[in-house]
Amino acid sequence: MREDIPAPVRNVAKVLREAGFDAYLVGGCTRDLMLSRAPKDWDLTTNAHPDQIVVLFENSYCNNDYGTVGVVTESEDEKLKVVEVTPYRAESGYSDARRPDEVRFGVSLQEDLARRDFTVNAIALDPESLVIIDPFGGLDDLNAKRLVAVGVAQERFAEDALRMMRAVRFAAELDFVIDADTMTAIFANAENLKRISWERIRDEFTKMLMSGNPMQGIIFLEKLGLLPYVMPELLDSIKIEQNQAHAFDVYEHLLRSMQHAADKGWPLILRMAALLHDVGKPATRRFSEEKKDWTFYSHEVVGAKMAKVILDRMKYPKDFRDVAVKLVRWHMFFSDPDQITLSAVRRTIRNVGEEHIHDLLSLRICDRVGTGRPKEQPFRFRTYKAMVDEALRDPISVKMLKIDGSRIMAITGEKPGPKLGHTLLALLEEVLDDPAKNTEDYLEPRAEMYMTLDVEELAKFAEAGKEKRNELEAQEKKDIRRKHKVG
Repeated sequence: MREDIPAPVRNVAKVLREAGFDAYLVGGCTRDLMLSRAPKDWDLTTNAHPDQIVVLFENSYCNNDYGTVGVVTESEDEKLKVVEVTPYRAESGYSDARRPDEVRFGVSLQEDLARRDFTVNAIALDPESLVIIDPFGGLDDLNAKRLVAVGVAQERFAEDALRMMRAVRFAAELDFVIDADTMTAIFANAENLKRISWERIRDEFTKMLMSGNPMQGIIFLEKLGLLPYVMPELLDSIKIEQNQAHAFDVYEHLLRSMQHAADKGWPLILRMAALLHDVGKPATRRFSEEKKDWTFYSHEVVGAKMAKVILDRMKYPKDFRDVAVKLVRWHMFFSDPDQITLSAVRRTIRNVGEEHIHDLLSLRICDRVGTGRPKEQPFRFRTYKAMVDEALRDPISVKMLKIDGSRIMAITGEKPGPKLGHTLLALLEEVLDDPAKNTEDYLEPRAEMYMTLDVEELAKFAEAGKEKRNELEAQEKKDIRRKHKVG
């Protein structure tokens, strides 16, 4: 295991030990090492006080009220540029269910581990001798894939209510179960989550969405009574029956759509959009006597407004919010490609932006899988993707030339007229045959030559340019359809 601990971390620990202090890896890095996972960051704890730690390291700083010292290393790895060293400490008096009223240094390692949230995070490891300190049975819980609060669960959640969300997040990240007593304490204290800032809730929710199993995470949030204090709008979608195209109610459909985005390893914006894309359905559901089925007209419009409210409340950045809202608003773009036009596709691209059109296509895949249909991309959907690629393709036109009509008139003294358009098409034909000719040095004298010809003769060159353009455009469209297996 020693080889899994990076040299900068071992070096910091060595300096502490040589100065006569303890040095143990603790928290998530120790847990992840035991699980053969790559730690996201590295934390050391010691019996040295903050002022004693700082003097040992030339490039260090104390960055919070808990005595944590950031030791700057020379590593190129972002995860190792700063190694955090925190003194053993005890905490007391959590009057706001968010932070301790008092922090005391000079306690033992056992007391320090006792203040931590879950047993799997209360294991200390000596990075040199690999001695493990495990006073609360964290190793047994790791082996059992079980999340258990340290000591009395009620007390741990009273200290910091966000730990309840952390329990859910760890369960989703690690694929762990939550111990029965720990779940009971979460359910009993769920209301305290409303005392936590939206920024902290947002950060935990984001980590949960970015886990391998966010669907399980949200199910835990709902079952443990936390969802009303995180995203209450989702509760309205539970048991909302859909029409015959769907195998699941709205709630399960949203969760399955989001989970597919996670299964594909897609980014946060797609996971969030998949979770919210049908959030407007409960408010718009009506039964149609004509269709003998449920309808959800304009649910994407209502859902987009709801998504904005949700993401604003959770303090997500404006840029992120705006993209998510657009994806929710336009997720119903898909229709029969035999009837839809390229101009309609171009309007959709304008609505979401070229940089997000493929996110919209991916969201449609999530939506489809979330209905219970096993096939991600049926023929009709592949056809639509081909149409999007065609709409995004740069058109072949005289705008590609390194010369324009104004420049030709300036160098020839000619006025606007048919000869100008014919000359541009004639130049285009030459450039399409040999792109290397698309330079001002080549095109300007050629333009002067073409403008000396009479209109009838010049028109023949222009026609050749049109034919070459049409031929190449037809080939490009054929290649696009072949790429998507619809041609």
